[in-house]
Amino acid sequence: MIFMSRLRLSVYFVCFSLFFALTSCAFAVEGEEAYVAIDRAESKLVSAYMAVFKAEEAGANVSDLWNELNSCVQVLSKVHVLYRVGNFDEAVYFANLCYDSVAGMREEANRLEDLAASNRRQKFLLTSLVSSFSMVCIVFGGILGWRFFKRQYCRQVLKSKPEVVQ
Repeated sequence: MIFMSRLRLSVYFVCFSLFFALTSCAFAVEGEEAYVAIDRAESKLVSAYMAVFKAEEAGANVSDLWNELNSCVQVLSKVHVLYRVGNFDEAVYFANLCYDSVAGMREEANRLEDLAASNRRQKFLLTSLVSSFSMVCIVFGGILGWRFFKRQYCRQVLKSKPEVVQ
C-alpha cells in the first residue's frame, strides 16, 4: 500500500514536472519575437512622432501628445534594457504596451492638424472681412470728411468780404 502511494506520488510528480517544463517552453518568448515586437513599437513611435510634429507645424496644440510620446520613449528605453539583459517576456510586454499607447496617436495628431488648418482658414476669412470693411469705412469716411470740410471752407470764403487793394 505504501509502495503504491509512493509510486502514485512519483508518477504525479513526474507528470506535473513534465507539464510545467513543456508549457513554460511553449509559452516562453524568444529573442526573435521580442526583437519583432520592439521593432514594431519603434516604427509606430516614429510614425506617431512624425504626425505630431507635422500637426505642431500646422499650429495645433499637441502638448499632451508630446508628453505621451515622451513617456513611451522612456518605456521603450526600458524595453531595450530588458532585451539586452535577456528578459524577453517583459521586453515584449512593455513593447506591446508602448505600441498600444501610441496606436491611435497618429489619427489624433491628424485630427488636430485638420482642426488647426480649419481654425487658420476661419481666422484668415475673418481678418479679410474686417480689413475690407475697415478700408470701405476709411474711404467713405474720407469722402464724407472732404465734403464736410469743403462745404465749411466755401461758406467761410463766401462770408468773408473781399478787400479792395489800390
